[in-house]
Amino acid sequence: MGPAAAGRVSAVPAGPPGPGGHRPKPGTQTVDRSVAVLRTFEDADRQTPTEIAHRLGLSVSTAHRIVHALHATGMLGRDAQTERYFLGPTAAILGRLALERMGTTLLQPELTALRDGTGEAVSLGVRAGDEVAVLLHLPSTHPLRYDQPPGDRNPIHTCAMGKALLAFDDDQVAMDEPYRRFTPSTLTTRAELQAELARIRERGYSVNDEERLAGVRAVAAPVRDGAGRTFAAVALQGPSVRFGDDRMPELTEAVLKAATRLTDLHRHLA
Repeated sequence: MGPAAAGRVSAVPAGPPGPGGHRPKPGTQTVDRSVAVLRTFEDADRQTPTEIAHRLGLSVSTAHRIVHALHATGMLGRDAQTERYFLGPTAAILGRLALERMGTTLLQPELTALRDGTGEAVSLGVRAGDEVAVLLHLPSTHPLRYDQPPGDRNPIHTCAMGKALLAFDDDQVAMDEPYRRFTPSTLTTRAELQAELARIRERGYSVNDEERLAGVRAVAAPVRDGAGRTFAAVALQGPSVRFGDDRMPELTEAVLKAATRLTDLHRHLA
């Protein structure tokens, strides 16, 4: 069972007026475009500037200029034979440093223990706007499984990690209603989502009951930092045939205990 296909890359306008008729500041537009270029590599290994331009709706000359600037800083590397670009050493170093300084790499032994104890896939995710970004993922030991490699993003209202993050955070979604529907179980209104978040706060964990992909269920709990703020969520995910109602209490207890240990460890490290 493959990873959920999330809409990772969105086109960057080439300068139309923003809200209120104001055009974005040139410097801001450059940053937005550069980030958008980098994000195209979330689901593409190697690309040419022309391919990037077509994906983002940019002119080829603009894409070339941004790609060359990113290459000069080491954010992108270049294959001299194919003239295709890929994420470079600077991106790798910054990504590794970010994980280490967030404490996530030091949390991996606890995630491994959770995976080994249940046999199911484990993910650690953080909020990225109205999406959840997967930081760490350990695959299930079963042949039939749900995989979402690090870097995958999922709409925040459709996944257990996203709802756990929303329930214990003051920042709500900025999406317009109705929210995008993926299955008949997807929550598509603010009222539905708020009611679900209230239930999550009361019981301390969230459940994804085939809301993103039919046949996939998950349970998640919040992970807090040294100041008590929710900064991540940990989840067990898998096919509904192994995540039946009879087994959910066992999986929920395992996730809650892991979240407590991860919180304690992060506080100690901080």
